[in-house]
Amino acid sequence: MSESMKGLKRTHRCAELDSANVGKIVTVMGWVQKSRNKGGIIFVDLRDRSGLLQIIFEEADAGSENFAKAEKLRAEFVVAVVGRVEQRAGGINKNLKTGEIEIRATELRILSESETPPFPIEENSKTKEDLRLKYRYLDLRRPDLQRNIIMRSKAAAVIRNFLSEEGFLEIETPILGKSTPEGARDYLVPSRVHPGNFYGLPQSPQLFKQLLMCSGYDRYFQIAKCFRDEDLRADRQPEFTQVDMELSFVDVDDVIEVNERLLARLFKEIIDLDVQLPIPRMTWQEAMDRFGSDKPDTRFGMELQDVSDVVKDCEFVVFKGALEDGGSVRGINAKGQGSMPRKKIDALVKFARDYGAKGLAYIAIQEDGTVKSSFAKFMKDEEMRALIKAMGGENGDLLLFAADKNKVVYDVLGALRLELAEKMELIDKNKFNFLWVTEFPLLEWSDEEGRYTAMHHPFTMPMEEDLQYLDSDPGRVRAKAYDIVLNGTEIGGGSVRIFQNHVQEKMFEVLGFEKEDAYERFGFLLNAFKYGVPPHAGLAYGFDRLIMIMAGMDSIRDVIAFPKVKDASCLMTDAPNVVDAVQLKELGIDIAEEEQM
Repeated sequence: MSESMKGLKRTHRCAELDSANVGKIVTVMGWVQKSRNKGGIIFVDLRDRSGLLQIIFEEADAGSENFAKAEKLRAEFVVAVVGRVEQRAGGINKNLKTGEIEIRATELRILSESETPPFPIEENSKTKEDLRLKYRYLDLRRPDLQRNIIMRSKAAAVIRNFLSEEGFLEIETPILGKSTPEGARDYLVPSRVHPGNFYGLPQSPQLFKQLLMCSGYDRYFQIAKCFRDEDLRADRQPEFTQVDMELSFVDVDDVIEVNERLLARLFKEIIDLDVQLPIPRMTWQEAMDRFGSDKPDTRFGMELQDVSDVVKDCEFVVFKGALEDGGSVRGINAKGQGSMPRKKIDALVKFARDYGAKGLAYIAIQEDGTVKSSFAKFMKDEEMRALIKAMGGENGDLLLFAADKNKVVYDVLGALRLELAEKMELIDKNKFNFLWVTEFPLLEWSDEEGRYTAMHHPFTMPMEEDLQYLDSDPGRVRAKAYDIVLNGTEIGGGSVRIFQNHVQEKMFEVLGFEKEDAYERFGFLLNAFKYGVPPHAGLAYGFDRLIMIMAGMDSIRDVIAFPKVKDASCLMTDAPNVVDAVQLKELGIDIAEEEQM
Protein backbone atom coordinates (compact mmCIF):
# COMPACT_ATOMS: atom_id res chain seq x y z
CA MET A 1 0.00 0.00 0.00
CA SER A 2 1.51 3.31 -1.10
CA GLU A 3 2.21 6.13 1.30
CA SER A 4 2.43 9.89 0.92
CA MET A 5 5.78 11.70 0.91
CA LYS A 6 4.16 14.68 2.67
CA GLY A 7 6.56 16.26 5.12
CA LEU A 8 9.62 14.73 3.41
CA LYS A 9 11.97 16.46 1.03
CA ARG A 10 14.75 14.70 -0.82
CA THR A 11 18.11 16.11 0.29
CA HIS A 12 20.40 14.19 -2.06
CA ARG A 13 20.39 11.84 -5.00
CA CYS A 14 21.83 8.45 -4.08
CA ALA A 15 25.28 8.77 -5.59
CA GLU A 16 25.70 12.41 -4.55
CA LEU A 17 26.62 11.17 -1.07
CA ASP A 18 30.15 10.23 -0.03
CA SER A 19 32.41 10.06 3.03
CA ALA A 20 32.19 13.83 3.48
CA ASN A 21 28.54 13.33 4.48
CA VAL A 22 29.24 10.84 7.29
CA GLY A 23 27.19 11.70 10.38
CA LYS A 24 24.56 13.71 8.48
CA ILE A 25 20.85 12.92 8.47
CA VAL A 26 19.69 12.67 4.85
CA THR A 27 16.57 11.84 2.89
CA VAL A 28 16.95 9.77 -0.28
CA MET A 29 14.33 8.48 -2.69
CA GLY A 30 14.41 5.99 -5.52
CA TRP A 31 13.79 2.44 -6.69
CA VAL A 32 14.72 -0.74 -4.87
CA GLN A 33 17.33 -2.56 -6.93
CA LYS A 34 17.74 -5.47 -4.54
CA SER A 35 16.69 -6.39 -1.00
CA ARG A 36 18.51 -8.94 1.18
CA ASN A 37 17.03 -10.02 4.55
CA LYS A 38 19.79 -11.45 6.72
CA GLY A 39 17.58 -11.91 9.77
CA GLY A 40 17.64 -8.97 12.09
CA ILE A 41 19.26 -6.77 9.45
CA ILE A 42 17.97 -5.93 5.96
CA PHE A 43 20.26 -4.62 3.22
CA VAL A 44 18.60 -2.64 0.43
CA ASP A 45 20.32 -1.31 -2.72
CA LEU A 46 18.52 1.91 -3.62
CA ARG A 47 18.80 3.23 -7.19
CA ASP A 48 18.12 6.54 -8.89
CA ARG A 49 19.60 8.11 -11.99
CA SER A 50 22.82 9.01 -10.14
CA GLY A 51 23.65 5.46 -9.08
CA LEU A 52 23.29 2.95 -6.22
CA LEU A 53 23.35 3.42 -2.45
CA GLN A 54 23.22 0.78 0.28
CA ILE A 55 20.58 1.20 2.99
CA ILE A 56 20.59 -0.88 6.17
CA PHE A 57 17.53 -1.48 8.32
CA GLU A 58 17.78 -2.65 11.89
CA GLU A 59 14.80 -2.65 14.20
CA ALA A 60 16.71 -0.81 16.97
CA ASP A 61 17.24 2.20 14.69
CA ALA A 62 14.24 2.06 12.34
CA GLY A 63 11.61 0.94 14.82
CA SER A 64 9.37 -2.11 14.52
CA GLU A 65 6.90 -0.52 12.08
CA ASN A 66 9.54 0.63 9.61
CA PHE A 67 11.41 -2.67 9.92
CA ALA A 68 8.21 -4.57 9.13
CA LYS A 69 7.74 -2.42 6.03
CA ALA A 70 11.36 -3.03 5.01
CA GLU A 71 10.70 -6.79 5.11
CA LYS A 72 8.08 -6.30 2.34
CA LEU A 73 10.39 -4.48 -0.07
CA ARG A 74 10.78 -5.98 -3.54
CA ALA A 75 12.58 -4.95 -6.73
CA GLU A 76 11.30 -1.69 -8.27
CA PHE A 77 9.34 -0.55 -5.23
CA VAL A 78 9.64 3.25 -4.97
CA VAL A 79 10.66 4.34 -1.49
CA ALA A 80 11.73 7.31 0.59
CA VAL A 81 14.32 6.71 3.31
CA VAL A 82 15.48 8.98 6.13
CA GLY A 83 18.70 7.96 7.82
CA ARG A 84 22.22 8.69 8.97
CA VAL A 85 25.26 8.42 6.68
CA GLU A 86 27.85 5.99 8.07
CA GLN A 87 31.13 4.48 6.97
CA ARG A 88 30.37 1.09 5.47
CA ALA A 89 30.85 -1.56 8.14
CA GLY A 90 31.32 -4.53 5.85
CA GLY A 91 34.30 -3.19 3.92
CA ILE A 92 34.55 -0.88 0.93
CA ASN A 93 32.80 -1.83 -2.33
CA LYS A 94 35.19 -0.47 -4.95
CA ASN A 95 32.68 -1.16 -7.73
CA LEU A 96 30.30 1.46 -6.38
CA LYS A 97 30.67 5.24 -6.39
CA THR A 98 29.10 5.14 -2.91
CA GLY A 99 31.06 2.03 -1.87
CA GLU A 100 32.59 3.67 1.22
CA ILE A 101 29.29 4.56 2.89
CA GLU A 102 25.82 3.31 3.74
CA ILE A 103 22.64 4.80 5.21
CA ARG A 104 21.37 3.56 8.54
CA ALA A 105 17.62 4.02 8.08
CA THR A 106 15.42 5.63 10.74
CA GLU A 107 12.30 6.08 8.61
CA LEU A 108 10.87 4.32 5.56
CA ARG A 109 7.92 5.16 3.36
CA ILE A 110 6.78 2.93 0.51
CA LEU A 111 5.68 5.48 -2.05
CA SER A 112 4.72 2.96 -4.71
CA GLU A 113 4.68 -0.82 -5.01
CA SER A 114 5.69 -2.71 -8.15
CA GLU A 115 4.68 -5.89 -9.88
CA THR A 116 7.52 -8.22 -10.84
CA PRO A 117 9.11 -6.62 -13.97
CA PRO A 118 9.13 -8.71 -17.18
CA PHE A 119 12.96 -8.56 -17.19
CA PRO A 120 15.68 -7.59 -14.70
CA ILE A 121 16.65 -3.93 -14.52
CA GLU A 122 20.38 -4.34 -14.98
CA GLU A 123 23.31 -3.10 -17.03
CA ASN A 124 24.15 -4.78 -20.34
CA SER A 125 20.80 -6.53 -20.39
CA LYS A 126 20.64 -9.83 -22.29
CA THR A 127 16.88 -9.46 -22.69
CA LYS A 128 15.71 -9.37 -26.31
CA GLU A 129 15.43 -5.83 -27.62
CA ASP A 130 11.80 -6.22 -28.74
CA LEU A 131 10.70 -7.00 -25.18
CA ARG A 132 12.79 -4.16 -23.77
CA LEU A 133 11.32 -1.69 -26.25
CA LYS A 134 7.77 -2.83 -25.44
CA TYR A 135 8.50 -1.90 -21.82
CA ARG A 136 10.81 0.99 -22.66
CA TYR A 137 9.88 2.88 -19.47
CA LEU A 138 11.45 -0.02 -17.55
CA ASP A 139 14.37 -0.39 -19.94
CA LEU A 140 15.19 3.29 -19.41
CA ARG A 141 15.78 2.59 -15.73
CA ARG A 142 18.91 0.62 -16.65
CA PRO A 143 22.01 2.53 -15.46
CA ASP A 144 23.84 2.14 -18.79
CA LEU A 145 20.90 3.57 -20.76
CA GLN A 146 20.49 6.35 -18.22
CA ARG A 147 24.14 7.29 -18.67
CA ASN A 148 23.55 7.56 -22.43
CA ILE A 149 20.47 9.75 -22.06
CA ILE A 150 22.23 11.96 -19.50
CA MET A 151 25.25 12.25 -21.85
CA ARG A 152 22.88 13.33 -24.62
CA SER A 153 21.39 16.05 -22.42
CA LYS A 154 24.81 17.32 -21.37
CA ALA A 155 26.05 17.32 -24.98
CA ALA A 156 23.06 19.40 -26.10
CA ALA A 157 23.83 21.91 -23.32
CA VAL A 158 27.51 22.14 -24.34
CA ILE A 159 26.52 22.74 -27.98
CA ARG A 160 23.98 25.41 -27.03
CA ASN A 161 26.46 27.20 -24.78
CA PHE A 162 29.27 27.13 -27.35
CA LEU A 163 27.15 28.36 -30.26
CA SER A 164 25.58 31.09 -28.14
CA GLU A 165 29.08 32.26 -27.18
CA GLU A 166 29.95 32.36 -30.89
CA GLY A 167 27.07 34.70 -31.68
CA PHE A 168 24.58 32.12 -33.00
CA LEU A 169 20.87 32.70 -32.36
CA GLU A 170 18.66 29.70 -31.53
CA ILE A 171 15.61 30.06 -33.77
CA GLU A 172 12.85 27.50 -34.26
CA THR A 173 11.61 26.70 -37.76
CA PRO A 174 8.22 25.17 -38.67
CA ILE A 175 7.42 21.48 -38.35
CA LEU A 176 4.38 21.79 -40.64
CA GLY A 177 5.78 22.89 -44.00
CA LYS A 178 5.49 22.30 -47.72
CA SER A 179 6.33 18.93 -49.22
CA THR A 180 9.24 19.33 -51.63
CA PRO A 181 10.05 15.79 -52.73
CA GLU A 182 13.66 15.65 -53.85
CA GLY A 183 15.56 12.78 -52.23
CA ALA A 184 13.96 10.82 -49.41
CA ARG A 185 10.18 10.56 -49.05
CA ASP A 186 8.39 13.12 -46.91
CA TYR A 187 6.04 12.26 -44.09
CA LEU A 188 2.73 13.90 -45.01
CA VAL A 189 0.13 15.45 -42.68
CA PRO A 190 -3.38 16.04 -44.11
CA SER A 191 -5.00 19.44 -43.60
CA ARG A 192 -8.56 19.53 -42.28
CA VAL A 193 -8.98 23.20 -43.13
CA HIS A 194 -7.68 22.74 -46.68
CA PRO A 195 -9.19 19.43 -47.83
CA GLY A 196 -7.00 17.44 -50.22
CA ASN A 197 -3.89 19.39 -49.22
CA PHE A 198 -1.00 18.15 -47.13
CA TYR A 199 1.84 19.48 -45.03
CA GLY A 200 5.24 17.83 -45.27
CA LEU A 201 7.22 17.21 -42.11
CA PRO A 202 10.74 18.64 -42.52
CA GLN A 203 13.59 16.39 -43.63
CA SER A 204 15.76 19.28 -42.48
CA PRO A 205 15.25 23.01 -41.83
CA GLN A 206 17.27 23.71 -45.01
CA LEU A 207 15.03 26.21 -46.79
CA PHE A 208 13.98 28.06 -43.67
CA LYS A 209 17.52 28.51 -42.43
CA GLN A 210 18.51 29.94 -45.80
CA LEU A 211 15.56 32.33 -45.52
CA LEU A 212 16.84 33.35 -42.08
CA MET A 213 20.12 34.32 -43.73
CA CYS A 214 18.13 36.38 -46.24
CA SER A 215 16.42 37.99 -43.24
CA GLY A 216 19.69 39.16 -41.76
CA TYR A 217 20.03 36.84 -38.77
CA ASP A 218 23.65 36.18 -39.60
CA ARG A 219 24.25 33.08 -37.44
CA TYR A 220 21.46 30.61 -36.69
CA PHE A 221 21.34 27.25 -34.94
CA GLN A 222 18.69 24.81 -33.83
CA ILE A 223 18.59 21.35 -32.29
CA ALA A 224 15.89 20.30 -34.69
CA LYS A 225 13.56 17.34 -35.03
CA CYS A 226 13.57 16.00 -38.62
CA PHE A 227 11.66 13.27 -40.42
CA ARG A 228 12.38 10.95 -43.35
CA ASP A 229 10.18 8.16 -44.59
CA GLU A 230 12.95 5.75 -45.53
CA ASP A 231 14.19 2.27 -44.73
CA LEU A 232 15.83 2.00 -41.33
CA ARG A 233 19.29 0.84 -40.26
CA ALA A 234 21.14 0.76 -36.96
CA ASP A 235 22.00 4.43 -37.34
CA ARG A 236 18.69 5.60 -38.83
CA GLN A 237 15.28 6.48 -37.44
CA PRO A 238 12.13 7.90 -39.12
CA GLU A 239 12.39 10.86 -36.75
CA PHE A 240 15.84 12.06 -35.78
CA THR A 241 17.59 15.06 -34.33
CA GLN A 242 19.94 17.44 -36.12
CA VAL A 243 22.24 20.08 -34.73
CA ASP A 244 21.57 22.54 -37.50
CA MET A 245 23.43 25.78 -38.23
CA GLU A 246 23.81 28.42 -40.92
CA LEU A 247 26.24 31.36 -41.19
CA SER A 248 26.32 34.44 -43.43
CA PHE A 249 29.31 36.11 -45.09
CA VAL A 250 31.45 32.97 -44.83
CA ASP A 251 33.19 30.42 -47.02
CA VAL A 252 34.25 26.78 -46.48
CA ASP A 253 37.17 27.54 -44.15
CA ASP A 254 35.03 29.69 -41.85
CA VAL A 255 32.44 26.95 -41.33
CA ILE A 256 35.13 24.32 -40.76
CA GLU A 257 37.04 26.48 -38.28
CA VAL A 258 34.09 27.18 -35.95
CA ASN A 259 32.97 23.55 -36.10
CA GLU A 260 36.41 22.23 -35.26
CA ARG A 261 36.38 24.31 -32.11
CA LEU A 262 32.83 23.10 -31.34
CA LEU A 263 33.89 19.44 -31.68
CA ALA A 264 36.98 20.02 -29.54
CA ARG A 265 34.86 21.60 -26.79
CA LEU A 266 32.17 18.93 -26.98
CA PHE A 267 34.46 15.89 -26.85
CA LYS A 268 36.61 17.38 -24.09
CA GLU A 269 33.69 18.24 -21.84
CA ILE A 270 31.65 15.09 -22.45
CA ILE A 271 34.22 12.26 -22.72
CA ASP A 272 37.48 14.07 -21.81
CA LEU A 273 38.96 13.55 -25.29
CA ASP A 274 41.45 16.03 -26.72
CA VAL A 275 40.61 16.50 -30.41
CA GLN A 276 43.75 17.47 -32.30
CA LEU A 277 43.18 20.58 -34.41
CA PRO A 278 43.18 21.26 -37.25
CA ILE A 279 41.29 18.13 -38.29
CA PRO A 280 42.80 16.57 -41.45
CA ARG A 281 41.08 17.21 -44.78
CA MET A 282 40.78 14.96 -47.80
CA THR A 283 39.03 15.53 -51.11
CA TRP A 284 36.18 13.25 -52.06
CA GLN A 285 38.20 11.85 -54.97
CA GLU A 286 41.18 11.03 -52.76
CA ALA A 287 38.91 9.35 -50.20
CA MET A 288 37.31 7.18 -52.89
CA ASP A 289 40.63 6.30 -54.50
CA ARG A 290 42.32 5.39 -51.20
CA PHE A 291 39.46 3.92 -49.19
CA GLY A 292 36.59 3.24 -51.60
CA SER A 293 34.33 5.37 -49.41
CA ASP A 294 33.39 9.02 -48.90
CA LYS A 295 33.32 8.34 -45.15
CA PRO A 296 36.57 6.45 -44.70
CA ASP A 297 37.64 4.78 -41.48
CA THR A 298 41.25 5.93 -41.14
CA ARG A 299 41.99 3.96 -37.95
CA PHE A 300 43.72 1.31 -40.07
CA GLY A 301 45.46 1.04 -43.44
CA MET A 302 44.64 -1.57 -46.12
CA GLU A 303 44.16 1.18 -48.68
CA LEU A 304 43.00 0.58 -52.25
CA GLN A 305 45.63 0.43 -54.98
CA ASP A 306 44.82 1.31 -58.61
CA VAL A 307 46.61 -1.30 -60.73
CA SER A 308 44.83 -0.51 -64.01
CA ASP A 309 48.05 0.53 -65.73
CA VAL A 310 49.88 -2.53 -64.45
CA VAL A 311 47.35 -5.02 -65.89
CA LYS A 312 46.24 -3.10 -69.01
CA ASP A 313 48.12 -5.45 -71.38
CA CYS A 314 47.33 -8.77 -69.68
CA GLU A 315 45.04 -11.38 -71.20
CA PHE A 316 42.72 -11.80 -68.22
CA VAL A 317 39.34 -11.04 -69.78
CA VAL A 318 37.79 -9.71 -66.53
CA PHE A 319 40.48 -7.05 -66.22
CA LYS A 320 40.48 -6.26 -69.94
CA GLY A 321 36.69 -5.95 -70.11
CA ALA A 322 36.51 -3.56 -67.16
CA LEU A 323 39.19 -1.29 -68.62
CA GLU A 324 37.61 -1.31 -72.09
CA ASP A 325 34.29 -0.22 -70.50
CA GLY A 326 35.95 2.78 -68.88
CA GLY A 327 36.28 1.16 -65.45
CA SER A 328 39.31 0.28 -63.38
CA VAL A 329 41.11 -2.57 -61.65
CA ARG A 330 41.92 -1.97 -57.99
CA GLY A 331 43.00 -4.14 -55.11
CA ILE A 332 43.63 -4.35 -51.38
CA ASN A 333 46.36 -6.19 -49.52
CA ALA A 334 45.18 -8.24 -46.55
CA LYS A 335 48.57 -8.54 -44.81
CA GLY A 336 49.33 -11.94 -43.34
CA GLN A 337 46.21 -13.62 -44.76
CA GLY A 338 47.87 -15.58 -47.57
CA SER A 339 47.08 -18.90 -45.91
CA MET A 340 43.36 -18.15 -45.71
CA PRO A 341 41.41 -21.35 -46.54
CA ARG A 342 39.69 -21.45 -49.91
CA LYS A 343 36.31 -21.72 -48.20
CA LYS A 344 36.83 -18.35 -46.50
CA ILE A 345 38.06 -16.78 -49.75
CA ASP A 346 34.88 -18.04 -51.43
CA ALA A 347 32.88 -16.35 -48.65
CA LEU A 348 34.67 -13.07 -49.47
CA VAL A 349 33.76 -13.55 -53.15
CA LYS A 350 30.10 -13.95 -52.16
CA PHE A 351 30.39 -10.84 -49.96
CA ALA A 352 31.73 -8.89 -52.95
CA ARG A 353 28.86 -10.05 -55.14
CA ASP A 354 26.39 -8.71 -52.58
CA TYR A 355 27.91 -5.29 -53.25
CA GLY A 356 27.46 -5.53 -57.01
CA ALA A 357 30.70 -7.22 -58.12
CA LYS A 358 30.62 -9.99 -60.70
CA GLY A 359 33.36 -11.70 -58.71
CA LEU A 360 36.62 -11.19 -56.85
CA ALA A 361 40.07 -12.07 -58.16
CA TYR A 362 42.81 -13.04 -55.70
CA ILE A 363 46.48 -13.81 -55.28
CA ALA A 364 47.47 -15.77 -52.17
CA ILE A 365 51.21 -15.50 -51.51
CA GLN A 366 52.34 -18.41 -49.38
CA GLU A 367 55.00 -18.12 -46.67
CA ASP A 368 57.50 -19.85 -48.97
CA GLY A 369 56.84 -17.32 -51.75
CA THR A 370 54.75 -19.61 -53.97
CA VAL A 371 51.62 -18.11 -55.43
CA LYS A 372 48.03 -19.38 -55.62
CA SER A 373 45.79 -17.29 -57.83
CA SER A 374 42.35 -17.42 -59.43
CA PHE A 375 43.75 -15.90 -62.66
CA ALA A 376 47.46 -16.89 -62.79
CA LYS A 377 47.01 -18.86 -66.02
CA PHE A 378 45.99 -15.64 -67.81
CA MET A 379 49.09 -13.75 -66.67
CA LYS A 380 52.70 -13.94 -67.77
CA ASP A 381 55.21 -14.47 -64.95
CA GLU A 382 56.58 -10.95 -65.30
CA GLU A 383 53.04 -9.50 -65.28
CA MET A 384 52.25 -11.40 -62.07
CA ARG A 385 55.48 -10.20 -60.44
CA ALA A 386 54.74 -6.59 -61.46
CA LEU A 387 51.21 -6.83 -60.05
CA ILE A 388 52.41 -8.24 -56.72
CA LYS A 389 55.07 -5.51 -56.52
CA ALA A 390 52.49 -2.78 -57.26
CA MET A 391 50.35 -4.13 -54.39
CA GLY A 392 53.27 -4.23 -51.95
CA GLY A 393 52.75 -7.98 -51.73
CA GLU A 394 55.03 -10.01 -49.44
CA ASN A 395 55.18 -13.60 -48.36
CA GLY A 396 52.02 -14.44 -46.39
CA ASP A 397 49.82 -11.73 -47.96
CA LEU A 398 46.41 -12.08 -49.63
CA LEU A 399 45.76 -9.70 -52.54
CA LEU A 400 42.14 -9.15 -53.57
CA PHE A 401 41.03 -7.39 -56.78
CA ALA A 402 37.81 -5.92 -58.16
CA ALA A 403 37.42 -4.95 -61.81
CA ASP A 404 34.34 -3.02 -62.97
CA LYS A 405 32.93 0.49 -63.27
CA ASN A 406 34.59 2.74 -60.70
CA LYS A 407 31.45 3.02 -58.57
CA VAL A 408 31.17 -0.77 -58.25
CA VAL A 409 34.89 -1.16 -57.54
CA TYR A 410 34.76 1.51 -54.82
CA ASP A 411 31.64 0.02 -53.23
CA VAL A 412 33.03 -3.53 -53.24
CA LEU A 413 36.55 -2.84 -52.00
CA GLY A 414 35.41 -0.17 -49.55
CA ALA A 415 33.03 -2.66 -47.90
CA LEU A 416 35.50 -5.54 -48.15
CA ARG A 417 38.19 -3.43 -46.48
CA LEU A 418 35.93 -2.87 -43.46
CA GLU A 419 34.84 -6.52 -43.36
CA LEU A 420 38.45 -7.76 -43.34
CA ALA A 421 39.53 -5.17 -40.76
CA GLU A 422 36.87 -6.48 -38.35
CA LYS A 423 37.87 -10.10 -38.93
CA MET A 424 41.59 -9.28 -38.63
CA GLU A 425 40.98 -7.09 -35.54
CA LEU A 426 42.80 -4.14 -37.08
CA ILE A 427 40.51 -1.46 -35.65
CA ASP A 428 41.54 0.25 -32.43
CA LYS A 429 38.18 0.88 -30.74
CA ASN A 430 39.76 3.48 -28.44
CA LYS A 431 40.72 5.74 -31.34
CA PHE A 432 38.65 8.72 -32.48
CA ASN A 433 39.81 9.63 -35.99
CA PHE A 434 38.16 12.76 -37.38
CA LEU A 435 38.35 13.71 -41.05
CA TRP A 436 36.89 16.42 -43.26
CA VAL A 437 35.92 15.15 -46.71
CA THR A 438 35.66 18.05 -49.17
CA GLU A 439 35.04 18.85 -52.85
CA PHE A 440 32.25 16.37 -53.42
CA PRO A 441 30.83 16.00 -56.92
CA LEU A 442 27.98 18.46 -57.32
CA LEU A 443 25.86 15.96 -59.25
CA GLU A 444 25.52 12.24 -59.74
CA TRP A 445 23.86 10.43 -62.64
CA SER A 446 20.71 8.45 -61.88
CA ASP A 447 20.08 5.59 -64.31
CA GLU A 448 16.64 5.13 -62.77
CA GLU A 449 15.56 8.74 -63.44
CA GLY A 450 17.67 9.26 -66.56
CA ARG A 451 19.02 12.57 -65.27
CA TYR A 452 21.55 14.15 -62.99
CA THR A 453 20.52 14.48 -59.35
CA ALA A 454 22.07 16.63 -56.64
CA MET A 455 24.52 14.63 -54.51
CA HIS A 456 23.61 16.78 -51.50
CA HIS A 457 20.73 19.13 -52.39
CA PRO A 458 19.98 21.56 -55.23
CA PHE A 459 21.14 24.62 -53.25
CA THR A 460 24.81 23.61 -53.04
CA MET A 461 27.29 26.04 -54.60
CA PRO A 462 29.56 24.68 -57.35
CA MET A 463 33.24 25.49 -57.06
CA GLU A 464 33.77 28.71 -59.00
CA GLU A 465 36.45 27.23 -61.25
CA ASP A 466 34.05 24.44 -62.31
CA LEU A 467 31.05 26.62 -63.22
CA GLN A 468 32.20 26.54 -66.85
CA TYR A 469 31.44 22.79 -67.02
CA LEU A 470 27.79 22.96 -65.91
CA ASP A 471 26.58 22.80 -69.51
CA SER A 472 29.30 20.80 -71.22
CA ASP A 473 30.30 18.23 -68.54
CA PRO A 474 28.04 18.41 -65.46
CA GLY A 475 29.53 15.28 -63.90
CA ARG A 476 32.89 17.02 -63.67
CA VAL A 477 31.63 19.86 -61.48
CA ARG A 478 32.79 19.82 -57.86
CA ALA A 479 30.74 21.28 -55.04
CA LYS A 480 31.68 23.49 -52.13
CA ALA A 481 30.45 20.68 -49.91
CA TYR A 482 32.05 19.09 -46.87
CA ASP A 483 31.32 16.21 -44.53
CA ILE A 484 32.80 15.62 -41.10
CA VAL A 485 33.60 11.91 -40.62
CA LEU A 486 34.44 10.09 -37.39
CA ASN A 487 35.72 6.49 -37.41
CA GLY A 488 34.12 5.75 -40.75
CA THR A 489 30.75 7.32 -39.92
CA GLU A 490 29.49 10.60 -41.34
CA ILE A 491 28.47 12.64 -38.30
CA GLY A 492 27.68 15.85 -40.15
CA GLY A 493 27.67 17.53 -43.51
CA GLY A 494 27.08 20.84 -45.15
CA SER A 495 27.96 23.17 -47.96
CA VAL A 496 28.28 26.71 -49.17
CA ARG A 497 24.90 27.65 -50.65
CA ILE A 498 24.05 29.15 -54.00
CA PHE A 499 23.13 32.78 -53.41
CA GLN A 500 23.09 34.09 -56.97
CA ASN A 501 19.82 33.74 -58.87
CA HIS A 502 21.36 32.92 -62.23
CA VAL A 503 23.48 30.11 -60.72
CA GLN A 504 20.45 28.67 -58.89
CA GLU A 505 18.36 28.74 -62.07
CA LYS A 506 21.17 27.04 -63.99
CA MET A 507 21.36 24.37 -61.28
CA PHE A 508 17.63 23.65 -61.62
CA GLU A 509 18.03 23.49 -65.39
CA VAL A 510 20.84 20.91 -65.12
CA LEU A 511 18.66 18.88 -62.71
CA GLY A 512 15.93 18.79 -65.35
CA PHE A 513 13.49 21.21 -63.68
CA GLU A 514 11.56 23.60 -65.87
CA LYS A 515 11.65 27.14 -64.51
CA GLU A 516 7.94 26.97 -63.69
CA ASP A 517 8.41 23.65 -61.88
CA ALA A 518 11.30 25.05 -59.85
CA TYR A 519 9.20 28.03 -58.80
CA GLU A 520 6.26 25.73 -57.99
CA ARG A 521 8.46 23.75 -55.60
CA PHE A 522 10.82 26.39 -54.21
CA GLY A 523 9.26 29.69 -55.24
CA PHE A 524 9.28 31.16 -51.72
CA LEU A 525 13.08 30.75 -51.58
CA LEU A 526 13.74 31.90 -55.15
CA ASN A 527 11.55 34.96 -54.65
CA ALA A 528 13.43 35.81 -51.46
CA PHE A 529 16.67 35.69 -53.44
CA LYS A 530 15.42 38.66 -55.50
CA TYR A 531 15.73 40.97 -52.50
CA GLY A 532 19.38 40.82 -51.57
CA VAL A 533 20.83 37.59 -50.20
CA PRO A 534 24.21 37.30 -48.47
CA PRO A 535 26.76 34.57 -49.25
CA HIS A 536 26.01 31.86 -46.73
CA ALA A 537 26.89 28.32 -45.74
CA GLY A 538 25.90 25.78 -43.16
CA LEU A 539 26.30 22.39 -41.61
CA ALA A 540 24.13 19.88 -39.77
CA TYR A 541 25.16 17.07 -37.43
CA GLY A 542 23.22 13.86 -36.95
CA PHE A 543 22.93 14.33 -33.20
CA ASP A 544 21.74 10.78 -32.46
CA ARG A 545 24.61 9.30 -34.46
CA LEU A 546 27.14 11.60 -32.79
CA ILE A 547 26.02 10.60 -29.30
CA MET A 548 26.00 6.93 -30.33
CA ILE A 549 29.72 7.10 -31.16
CA MET A 550 30.58 9.13 -28.05
CA ALA A 551 28.77 6.61 -25.86
CA GLY A 552 30.40 3.64 -27.60
CA MET A 553 27.08 2.17 -28.75
CA ASP A 554 26.34 0.22 -31.94
CA SER A 555 22.80 1.53 -32.46
CA ILE A 556 21.21 4.96 -32.14
CA ARG A 557 18.28 3.25 -30.40
CA ASP A 558 20.56 3.09 -27.34
CA VAL A 559 20.83 6.89 -27.15
CA ILE A 560 17.20 7.81 -27.94
CA ALA A 561 14.67 7.71 -25.13
CA PHE A 562 11.77 6.31 -27.16
CA PRO A 563 13.02 4.94 -30.50
CA LYS A 564 11.19 3.18 -33.30
CA VAL A 565 12.06 -0.29 -34.63
CA LYS A 566 12.95 -1.33 -38.16
CA ASP A 567 9.46 -0.95 -39.63
CA ALA A 568 9.16 2.56 -38.12
CA SER A 569 6.71 1.39 -35.45
CA CYS A 570 6.79 1.96 -31.69
CA LEU A 571 6.40 -1.29 -29.76
CA MET A 572 5.49 0.54 -26.57
CA THR A 573 2.66 2.77 -27.84
CA ASP A 574 1.68 0.62 -30.85
CA ALA A 575 2.14 3.57 -33.21
CA PRO A 576 1.25 3.97 -36.05
CA ASN A 577 -2.32 2.83 -35.61
CA VAL A 578 -5.78 3.26 -37.12
CA VAL A 579 -7.73 6.42 -36.38
CA ASP A 580 -11.41 7.04 -35.91
CA ALA A 581 -13.54 7.00 -39.08
CA VAL A 582 -15.07 10.35 -38.11
CA GLN A 583 -11.63 11.96 -38.08
CA LEU A 584 -10.80 10.49 -41.47
CA LYS A 585 -14.05 11.85 -42.87
CA GLU A 586 -13.20 15.32 -41.54
CA LEU A 587 -9.90 15.10 -43.38
CA GLY A 588 -11.50 13.85 -46.58
CA ILE A 589 -9.51 10.61 -46.50
CA ASP A 590 -10.73 7.19 -47.62
CA ILE A 591 -8.71 4.09 -46.78
CA ALA A 592 -8.47 1.78 -49.76
CA GLU A 593 -9.02 -1.86 -48.92
CA GLU A 594 -6.14 -4.18 -49.74
CA GLU A 595 -6.84 -6.42 -52.70
CA GLN A 596 -7.21 -10.07 -51.83
CA MET A 597 -4.59 -12.26 -53.44
